[in-house]
Amino acid sequence: MTSLTGTGTNFSSSSTNYDTVAPISMVFALVAIVLSILILILVISTKQLHTVSHLLTCNTCIASILYCIVQCNNYIYLLFVKWNISDESCRWRGYFGYTSIVAVIYSYLLQAISRLFFTILSIKYRWIVSFRVHFYLIFIGWIIVFLVPLPAIMTKDIYYRQGFLCWVPKRFMLHVIYTIIMYYLLPIVLIIVIYILIYKRVHSHANKNSIVLDQRKRKNLDLTVFRKIMILLSIYVLGAVPSLFYMLTNVELFYSIGIVSVSFTVMVEKLVSLLIDRDIRDVLKKCLFFRTNQVTPIAPK
Repeated sequence: MTSLTGTGTNFSSSSTNYDTVAPISMVFALVAIVLSILILILVISTKQLHTVSHLLTCNTCIASILYCIVQCNNYIYLLFVKWNISDESCRWRGYFGYTSIVAVIYSYLLQAISRLFFTILSIKYRWIVSFRVHFYLIFIGWIIVFLVPLPAIMTKDIYYRQGFLCWVPKRFMLHVIYTIIMYYLLPIVLIIVIYILIYKRVHSHANKNSIVLDQRKRKNLDLTVFRKIMILLSIYVLGAVPSLFYMLTNVELFYSIGIVSVSFTVMVEKLVSLLIDRDIRDVLKKCLFFRTNQVTPIAPK
């Protein structure tokens, strides 16, 4: 999500000052990795967090870690491995860059599908909310993640350009449109459609006297969880706004901001994940409180 396209159509160097923006972006990415690992440790080590919802949260954390590592690797190649001018190597870096973008966005789609299972389908098919089904869902999701960006290596649209990251140049408009639709628009539209379905389901049932109170509470809880998913997704997508402005205006400043903004929003999204998930937040508080009690000296009498 650093940028959907390259910044030019020729071999001249980019005017973007990567010596400044890349290290800043890498710092945000490293913080995001630390926060993601913290969430993974909290979930894995706490039995009460062994839920389907937190399983999918961990999947998003893994996708975020992949994104941050891949983007840092791309910056390292751009700044320090300048002797590597292979087009094939550049295409593979572009492929994994796009793969990491798809991994994060589609991980939110999996969370939305899971909420659809719980809210609508679980009434008739109880097995659909099991861990086994969600492991299959995650497995299929990762297969899609690696399949969707295949045009990056199946075509020669990505090639080495001195001073540029390995993205599809804007002159390959068909490929650019494909990335916008498949990497962003399609999953986001599907998530919005699922949200509308869940919202209508919850509120239509809430107006019926025949529905029991427990069912209503559970469905309202599902809607609350889905709203949290939408908040986190919105934070992540905001990081792409500067890149969108660049595509519309061709102003290089927006491209430079976009490089930093995405890593920053990934970091913010992980921080917000810790704050809005009450279960994870409570476990973190207990860990911090226990640690504080351990290091607090006993006052002399």
